[in-house]
Amino acid sequence: MPRAKPLISIVDDDESMREAVKGLMKSLGYRAEAAASAEEFLSSRHVRRTSCLIADVQMPGMTGLDLHRHLSASGKIFPTILITAYPDDSVRERALAAGVIGYLSKPLMRTTCSLASARP
Repeated sequence: MPRAKPLISIVDDDESMREAVKGLMKSLGYRAEAAASAEEFLSSRHVRRTSCLIADVQMPGMTGLDLHRHLSASGKIFPTILITAYPDDSVRERALAAGVIGYLSKPLMRTTCSLASARP
């Protein structure tokens, strides 16, 4: 029986960015699902099947870093990549210290996403 492709979950309040990253992940051979907010993602059936999370740092309600921390505290631990249009070194340091594996600035380039989502 063939093994299912990993599911990449994208959480971003910017619809155009969310759909662009979702399309990019699909073009790289992953399954991809998207949510407009952390709360929407948390209430979805995709949480338990997620292999990697790509989330915007700044969103209304729960931030991407808060989402990562919430998931980790709940025992749902998977690689998380945060993306932002407003890079901030102190946020980056806190994110990496919390276990986030990547902190990328928008706009994203295909090669950057490919490297960040690569799994050993």
